[in-house]
Amino acid sequence: MALPDSLTQARIVHMILGKKTEEALQVLSNFYHLDPPEIRVGTVKGKRRTAYAVYVSKEQRIYAMNSDILYNPFVMLHEFYHHLRSRSGAHRGTERHADLYAMGFIDSYRALAEKAAKISGKKQT
Repeated sequence: MALPDSLTQARIVHMILGKKTEEALQVLSNFYHLDPPEIRVGTVKGKRRTAYAVYVSKEQRIYAMNSDILYNPFVMLHEFYHHLRSRSGAHRGTERHADLYAMGFIDSYRALAEKAAKISGKKQT
């Protein structure tokens, strides 16, 4: 599966942290040529205490336990991975693959932030 470049990945994480989750998922959906998943605050029967968020394939919807979860890049990208896999007709994917997908974006964000901090530190000296 193709991934967005590292700058785009970092931008998506930044957007989610900046409370622009729907916009971030729209950018990702455009990259993959998919309709974006709907996002709702709420729970799914049977998952109320075990998951921060759940993707329901039949509804093409991500349910987040509370509004704070909407701005958690790891959780939202993990659930987007399930949307991506279910919409592509491929195997639904595993939790481990969803975790790796989300961590790849977060790693890109961290690397860019570290690079920016080094540049900023050099300018001050």
